[in-house]
Parts: sequence; structure tokens; C-alpha cells
Amino acid sequence: MRILLVEDNRPLSEWLARTLQKDRYVIECAYDGADAHARLLSERYDLVILDLELPGLAGDEVLRRLRARDNNVPVLILSARDTLAGRVAGLDSGADDYMGKPFEVAELEARIRVLLRRHANHKNPLLRCGALGYDSNTRLFSLGEGPDAAPLQLTPREHALLETLLLKQGQTVSKQALSEALFTLDDNVSPDAVEIYVHRVRKKLLGSDVAIITLRGLGYLLKSQAP
Repeated sequence: MRILLVEDNRPLSEWLARTLQKDRYVIECAYDGADAHARLLSERYDLVILDLELPGLAGDEVLRRLRARDNNVPVLILSARDTLAGRVAGLDSGADDYMGKPFEVAELEARIRVLLRRHANHKNPLLRCGALGYDSNTRLFSLGEGPDAAPLQLTPREHALLETLLLKQGQTVSKQALSEALFTLDDNVSPDAVEIYVHRVRKKLLGSDVAIITLRGLGYLLKSQAP
């Protein structure tokens, strides 16, 4: 899951980015409204965490321009402007959720999970594809069912790849979409990087009824091969 964090307070932004990265999210940071606007024009994100008091282009304007383009990426406003009028204005402008500062990290993480599930049309936090299970609350994968289920050990990028495929199971996911889920603008990515991670995850799924199918020229599909 790729998140754009828009916050001009650099110590807060860097701390929050490290915290969310521990939850296996791919985080990109923008420190002003103009940078956030430019990134949202050219990149795809699963969620935007948006401060309102930004230098240059205000967060309200970033949100207005985003929705004017019919971009429906979930937006969670995180702002010190924590008044009833401010919350109402933010939600009426197209934000999906609003939290005031200071905030509790556990609550922010829970709201992020809810927004991501809602956007993916998955209300149940427990997802399955054959023997593969995923708890979107703990963000942990397992293979098997019941007492025989075993944790699936994945690196952060392997996790991002499998999560993207599972949330879109039944749909073909393009190589470009997987690349955007795995890497940030600052990463130096080789042309075959996605194939390398697909190969690694396939090896970890060996022996189960779940496979990543390659559709030449189209992308990848996660599929259960159970009868």
C-alpha cells in the first residue's frame, strides 16, 4: 500500500513515516502543497494523509484540485485545525476522514486500515485466496487454515506485492501498478525489479494451491488452483 504523507513539520513527518513503514506501508513524503500537487498529478497512491497548514499551496487547495480531477484516492486530513467548523469543511471538501493533532498512532493506523479496506471494497478484514489468508488488521499473511495455518514470512516489498495482488484478486494487475506499489519516486529501480519480486513470492507459495499467473503483455493474476 503506497501512502503519500503531506506534512511540512519535518520531524513529525519523518517520525510518522518510520512508524508507518514498520506496518509495511510504502511511504512518500511531501513537505509543501506544490510538491504534493505535482506528485498527485503524476503518481498513483492508495491513500493520502494531508495536513492543511502547508507553505505555498494550502492543503485545502490540494484537496480541491485533486477532487476536481475526479481522483478518488482516499484522503485523511491530519491537522491542528481541530474545530467542528474545520472538520465539517474538510469533509465537505472531499476528505474521507479527519483527525486532529495531537493524535494517537493506534487510532491513526486503525483509520488507515478502514479507509484502505473501504476503497478496495473489502469490509471484512480477513481475506482469503485458497490456502492463503490475510488479516488486514495485523497485516499478516498465513498459509493453511485453522490450527494448521502457518505465518508466511515476507520482506516488506514481497508483502506489498502479495497484498496488492490479493486485494485485487480476480483482476489482472499490470506491471506498472505493481511497480508503483513496491517503489517510491526516490528508489533506483531496475527494469526487471518486479519480475524478481514475483519470482521470490512464487517460491514462497510453492506447495500451496495459490499461484501468481503471468498474463503476457497484461500483467499478473493471483489465483487459487484448488479444485
